[in-house]
Amino acid sequence: MGHLILKDPVWLYALLALPLVLWLRGLRRVPVLLVPFAAAWHRPSLASVTRWPVAVAFLGLALLVVALARPQRVEDKREVRSQGYDIMLAIDLSGSMLAEDYEKGGDRINRLQAIKPVIQAFITDRPNDRIGIVVFSGRAYTLAPLTFDHDWLAQQTGRLKIGLIEDGTAIGDGLGVSLTRLEQAKRESGGKRSGAFIVLLTDGVNNRGTLSPEQATQLAAARGVPVYTIGAGKDGIVPFPVFDDKGNKIGYRRMMADLDEGALQRISETTGGHFFRAADTDTIESAFKAIDRAQKIEFQAKSYLITTELFYWPAAPGLAALLLAALFARPFWQREGVA
Repeated sequence: MGHLILKDPVWLYALLALPLVLWLRGLRRVPVLLVPFAAAWHRPSLASVTRWPVAVAFLGLALLVVALARPQRVEDKREVRSQGYDIMLAIDLSGSMLAEDYEKGGDRINRLQAIKPVIQAFITDRPNDRIGIVVFSGRAYTLAPLTFDHDWLAQQTGRLKIGLIEDGTAIGDGLGVSLTRLEQAKRESGGKRSGAFIVLLTDGVNNRGTLSPEQATQLAAARGVPVYTIGAGKDGIVPFPVFDDKGNKIGYRRMMADLDEGALQRISETTGGHFFRAADTDTIESAFKAIDRAQKIEFQAKSYLITTELFYWPAAPGLAALLLAALFARPFWQREGVA
């Protein structure tokens, strides 16, 4: 809620003094010449005309005094305490994410279907964070830059599907692009990036890309950005769907899970993050909840003081009143009569 203030309150005293000036004006003594039979010359219509311009002039002066006081509508200035981070989610969209080694309601679901609702819940639970998404398989791309528009971000997450990018697993590139998106001069000091971290989710081993996981890890460590790694999928033999030419699932074949846990552990340990093994939907949720608890910061944010000038509202009618009083103080028809 806003409130009204007078920027220059000294003019308030001038406004209060106007009635006093008017009263003193009525008390002043003026020389009087008694003229016999003057009452016969009195013209009521002209007398009534000559009185009201004074009142209008004083009203105009009062309005101008208020305008000179610079009335303003001021929005409340409050200091709020909030929590917030800059977060990049690096999500693996390689073909192996189609493996159906998760269950929901007794039905098999693939790895991407399992992580989508968890990621969306993670985004929803952190309303004060700026969150972005990088997707990778054979290459890495930015799906969404850092944003506070979490509704739009959740919609983009819901549209994720396997096959958007050429196949492969470029973990190093996914991590490198995420670091690039976190570059922000005003939140860096001595080459270190404060208030940011990365969540890297993959189910495989790096086999594509121009940047190795080791190189990307060193960059993250040098910039002080923790990387939380989540390994999706079960160990061993997992069911992988087989599709016909029309995209219909016609059966399953078995494939060996190839998650490189050692590499993910080294990434998290080197950067100050943590590694989570997400073998089922419950452990995926637990991993994101643990990250949510671990990465909370509290900072003090100051709101801006917003003012709206209102002086022109009393100034315009005040000037109009003075002009009107000046025109009718001695009307042109009275001047012609005297002449």
